[in-house]
Amino acid sequence: RFAKQFISSGSALHLLINNAGIMWMPLRRNGKGIELHLATNYLSLFQLTARLWTALKRANGARVVNVSSQGHQFAPFNFSDPNFEQTEYDMLKAYGQSKTAVNLFTVELDERAKLYNTRAYSLHPGSIHGTELGREAPVELFQQMGFYDESGNIVPEVLATLKNIQQGAATTTWCATSELLHNIGGVYCEDANIARIAAGTQQGAGGVMPYSLDEQNAKRLWSLTEELIGIHFDVR
Repeated sequence: RFAKQFISSGSALHLLINNAGIMWMPLRRNGKGIELHLATNYLSLFQLTARLWTALKRANGARVVNVSSQGHQFAPFNFSDPNFEQTEYDMLKAYGQSKTAVNLFTVELDERAKLYNTRAYSLHPGSIHGTELGREAPVELFQQMGFYDESGNIVPEVLATLKNIQQGAATTTWCATSELLHNIGGVYCEDANIARIAAGTQQGAGGVMPYSLDEQNAKRLWSLTEELIGIHFDVR
């Protein structure tokens, strides 16, 4: 309804920031049977962008900013079983593949949309203190990852590395406005800069995993997404 109303207004859309997100949830599915991390963190972004494409193109210089996460390092996209129908559910992998999907979508969207002067970016906002994003994750998970001590308290050294809300918004704002990104798109950013390629398979060290920028998988995911949600996103 929102997209239909916006398109009917005739307005141009210069900036779309896709910032829907859930994290580390128990297994849940939406009404179509799609695992909820995938549905919320990625498929909703694809669908909204597709429905608003006419307005983005009308701007003749729009940017689409997709909020991803360093959590993409938890997993590549599982094309054989994205909904955990044959494999055991793992909340870290579910979250990870949903964010990898965001990065792959950004790569292919930019490739298609740059012909119409629209560029796309994905980003890691940072680990941010003061949100409720991980409210359903068990304490044991945070302890396993070294974030909490045995008493369930956040480790001081970890707390010192966390960003506040304003700092967490900085990279999103940079992607949306920086002149340094003029004529650049399809990149993954962190700390208000284009991220480096992550070395090896080390998680948590920053950077972007090569598998989440793979151009062939980006095209493959685009086609699969259209099948999953029943929408043809024709960028032209």
